Amino acid sequence: MPASTSTITTSRPDSKDEATKRLRTPPVKETAPPLEVKENDFFWTYTEEPHRTRRQAIIKAHPEVTKLCGPEPLTKYVVALVVSIQLLCAYLLENTPFLSWKFFLTAYVVGATANQNLFLAIHEISHNLAFRSPAMNRALAVFANLPIGIPYSASFRPYHLTHHKSLGVDGLDTDLPTALEAVFFDSLAGKAFFCTFQILFYALRPMFIYKVPFTEIHFINIAIQVLFDLFLVKTCSMHSLYYLILSSFLAGSLHPCAGHFIAEHYVFDPPETAKDPLTNTLIPETYSYYGSLNFFTYNVGLHNEHHDFPAVPWTRLRKLNAIAHEFYDDLPRHESWIGVIWRFILDDKVGMRCRVKRKEGGRKVGGWTEAEVQS
Repeated sequence: MPASTSTITTSRPDSKDEATKRLRTPPVKETAPPLEVKENDFFWTYTEEPHRTRRQAIIKAHPEVTKLCGPEPLTKYVVALVVSIQLLCAYLLENTPFLSWKFFLTAYVVGATANQNLFLAIHEISHNLAFRSPAMNRALAVFANLPIGIPYSASFRPYHLTHHKSLGVDGLDTDLPTALEAVFFDSLAGKAFFCTFQILFYALRPMFIYKVPFTEIHFINIAIQVLFDLFLVKTCSMHSLYYLILSSFLAGSLHPCAGHFIAEHYVFDPPETAKDPLTNTLIPETYSYYGSLNFFTYNVGLHNEHHDFPAVPWTRLRKLNAIAHEFYDDLPRHESWIGVIWRFILDDKVGMRCRVKRKEGGRKVGGWTEAEVQS
């Protein structure tokens, strides 16, 4: 994959030529400390995460983008459809042996794709983008959680909102690999293991970094999920529950849609070729992907756009990109999530330490105060 040069545009260029000229003009002075790039370490930076800066610049250049924010009514219907598909498959496989090609093929092709869709539905709902009412969003997330088999939605929300407010902040952003993970898994075999079992890393890592307060919605999420699982086993069979759990595991394993976990924030461009000419610091903390798998994943591939405007729902992210295209055209991107997984495992220049980290900044969001829950 060729290295890309990217920039944060701070004002709307009058023309493409003018924008190119600005990019080629060397900075008058360094306005931020350089990125620390050390062997066998993460990339440490002391600058603000780039999304807030770009969001302010985009709003200044295109104030109409704020009209794209707000709930998307279609989300609840898509969730209902995918939940129905998974329940139908669980019913049809109630008497199918677990160790059979039919069981595993259905779980991989249909189940993993469906449950990855539900993971990302919960991601979308965590931003209050299905309903205007926070309570209705929480309820839909619990419903979307049912085919996943394990209670997950209530805990995901505060960790994910903190990821947005604390991108790259060590000890707060639970999307970051820990130093221990980097030691044990930064090899070809280790990265292959990580990619195969990455759903477990994303599920368990947050609890080892910090614990969110246990609230009423956590209790509701657990209680409803346990009752649903018991009902499924009683009315169908254990094989039906095994199907849902296997689908969840495969959704976060070596599955094409699982490529987004790695594609979003791992740095694939060498720092020396991917710097902001204005600040001399690494820019591609976030990569976008514009390919066909976005159809199954709520456009999560448009990840720069999502981090720039978390209040814009999945159906309007492409419109955001079209309106403010000059801010996105030159940013690094991935062409294939399958290619991302392949390169992450095989390329010795890309690994667990290829993440930008910050020692300070950010804050915890969601589950601490009512004001934060509403944010």
